[in-house]
This record gives sequence, C-alpha cells and structure tokens, in this order.
Amino acid sequence: MKKTIFTLMSASLLLSSCGIYTKYKKADEVPQNLYGEEMTAQVSQWDATHAEADTLGLMDWRQLFTDPQLQALIEQGLERNTDYLKAQLNVEQAQAALLSAKLAYLPSLALTPQGTVSSFDKMKATQTYQLPVAASWELDLFGRLRNAKRQSQAQLAMTKDYQQATRAAIIAGIANTYYTLLMLDEQLSITRQTSEAWKETVRSARALMAAGRYNEAGVAQMEAASYQVESSVLDLEDKVNQVENSLALLLAETPRHYSRGKLAEQQMPENFNIGVPVSLLAARPDVRAAERNLESAFYTTNAARSSFYPQITLSGSAGWTNSAGSMIINPGKFVAAAVGSLTQPLFAQGKLLAQYKVARAQQEQASLDFQQTLLNAGVEVNEALMAWQTAREKSELIGNQVAAQEKALRSTTLLMEHGTATYLEVLTARQNYLSARLSQTANTFTELQSLISLYQALGGGAE
Repeated sequence: MKKTIFTLMSASLLLSSCGIYTKYKKADEVPQNLYGEEMTAQVSQWDATHAEADTLGLMDWRQLFTDPQLQALIEQGLERNTDYLKAQLNVEQAQAALLSAKLAYLPSLALTPQGTVSSFDKMKATQTYQLPVAASWELDLFGRLRNAKRQSQAQLAMTKDYQQATRAAIIAGIANTYYTLLMLDEQLSITRQTSEAWKETVRSARALMAAGRYNEAGVAQMEAASYQVESSVLDLEDKVNQVENSLALLLAETPRHYSRGKLAEQQMPENFNIGVPVSLLAARPDVRAAERNLESAFYTTNAARSSFYPQITLSGSAGWTNSAGSMIINPGKFVAAAVGSLTQPLFAQGKLLAQYKVARAQQEQASLDFQQTLLNAGVEVNEALMAWQTAREKSELIGNQVAAQEKALRSTTLLMEHGTATYLEVLTARQNYLSARLSQTANTFTELQSLISLYQALGGGAE
C-alpha cells in the first residue's frame, strides 16, 4: 500500500514538472515609463494632488458625459449598435464553449438499441434484440481536459474584454460625433453672425461711397468677402448633415436631425485621477484581452504536451437482450459489461510533435503581441494627455486673442467711418476676428475630444 502511494506521488511530481498541470502566471514585466519619461513624471505629480478623486479610466461614462441628450444617444447606441450586439454574441459563444469544456469531465451516455432478424437454410427466422445504455468516461490523469477548460475560461474572458473595448469605442465615437456637431453648430452661428456683420459693413461702405468718402473698389472687395462668408455658411451646413449621418450609423438608424445642447454649456469633470501605468494596464480591455490570448496559448501548449501521454478511458454498457450465446431467450435478460482501455501514442507520423511546436510558436507570438499592446497603450495615453494639456493651456491664450481682435475690429470700423482707415484694414480686422473665434471653438472641441481619447486610452470606463 505504501509503495502504491509513493508511486502515485512520484508520478504526480513528474507530471507537474513536465508542465501539463502548470497554471498560467500573470505577466509582471511592465515597461518602465510606459507613456513617456516626462509624461510619466507629470502623471505621478498629478495623481499625487488628486489622490481622492475617481480614476478617469474606471469612471462611469454618465459621470463624464453629463449632457442628458448625449446620454440618451449613448444609451441608444449601446442598445442598437450592430458591432456591440455582435460582441455580445461572441461572448455567448465563448460561454457555450466553456460549458462544453466543463461537461467533458462527466461520463458520456448513449442509448444504442439494436435488432436483428436472421434465417439459416430457409429455417424459421430468429429475431433478437439488444437494448443497452453505453457509458464512457475519460480519466483526466494527464491534464488534457483540465487544460482545455482553462483555455476556454481564458477565451471567454478575452471575448468579454473585446466586448468592453467595443463598448468603450462606441461610447467614445458617439461622444466625439456629438461634440463635433456642437462645434459645427457654434462655428455656423459665428459665421452667420459674421455674414450679417459683413452685410452691415457693406451697407455702411455704400453710404460712405455715396457721400464721396469711399471708392467703389473698396466696396467691391467688401462685397466679395461677404459672399465668401455666406458660402462658408453653406459648407458648414453640409458638414453638419454629414456628421448627423455618421451619428445615425453609430446608432443603427436612418439619418435624422438630432436635438442637442450648446458647446459652451458642456461641463467636464475637473478633478480626477489619471492613474499610474499599472492602474492603466488593469483598466484597458485591449491589454487584458492580449494577456488572455497569451494565457489561452499557454494552455494550448500544455494540452499539446499532454497529448504525448496515455489516454485512459472507462466504458461500459448495461441493458436487456434476448440473445445469450447459443440459447435464444425471450423475453430478454439483463446484461452488463465494463471495459477499461489505455491508449499510448507511439508513432503518429510526427503530428504530435508538430502540434506541440506550433503551439509553442503561437505562445511566443502571443507574448510578443502582449508586449506590443503595452507599447501601443503607452503611445495612446501619451498623445491623449499631451493633446488635452495643450488644449487647456491654449484656452486662455486664445480667449485673450479673441478679445484683442474684437477690440481691433471695433477701432478699425470706427476709423473707417471717420475716413482714416481703408477697406483693406477693415477686411483684415474682421477676418482676423472671425478666425480667432473659430479657433476658440475648435480648441474647445479639441479639449473635449482629447479628454474623450484619454478616457478611452485609460480603459473606457467600468461596465
């Protein structure tokens, strides 16, 4: 008895050393300064001053996007977007595969009734039947079923991560499109105001020309500028229509007009935690999915390694039959049989070795993909952080520029009315004022858009 126990313990240790029972260990090698040396230092300093705030990457999207009309659009997108619905179906398929892997531990049962009619030398036909229930149960001594189950678990987790990534992309896409519409609405309003102001300036110039204080060339130049601004209004209206069509595609509906708020009314959280690199990796669904893929490849390699070991199967059947050797019995009698089998691969034309080598190569590929995903994550966070910080720093400067250009326009218009400024000076002043206001609107949109990109780069929110 002691010898048997010792033998079993030795076999278990031997199998463990071969790797077929080894569990996957989470990757612990994270690149230093993941999103840039300078940016990492800034993030660490930022997080030190916002330690009590919510982490942006884990923030619920309703906390970030407080506009009720935008929230309604995002909810509709999550209910109807075809990409997100397909991602949910992929999760259901992975769940079914995992259930199948779990049920593989149980015996398989089959009812196999069989009947025969036979006659020898024109004698009376003999009728026999068998009504057995057959069972088969594989003993998972060498980890084949265990590794298959763990692989299915990793694949299910990976599909859920892809679903989360799709969800984050849809939320970010709807928000970006919505804020694009708000930006175009603001630019359209500014351009229309500018168009009306130009018409008033043209009327003033005509009056000055009638009084002999202005020439027709100057009036013609102002009229040309006015027509150009009116043309810009039509271009902006066309862009609004195109963006509304893009939003309709995200919401899986036919194009329509969408009611929306104002760009200046949008409120974004000011106090939040960006997250250090480790927190970033824990929140990003694509990084999680890449590691799940590596985990799945690890168990595929284990399964390929276990195929070199024997497969032990217990099978049997029990039922009724009226065939008992040379004696025909009717009605039938109960009959049972049990079989134990062991299959040890000896030579499979190199298929098992090739399968193992392929699995090892795929595992190495998955490891490289995981490392590249980490590097891509660092670049995305770096770019989003830089864009957001730049837009915030430019906001005050552009505001001062708008105020200065507005003051210059008023002064130049008054000088023109008193005959001390030319039409070219007025034309330049008004164009500069229009450009400054459009730049201010674009910068506000860039700040919103870069925060959305940062939100998505840090994980896209918890589901």
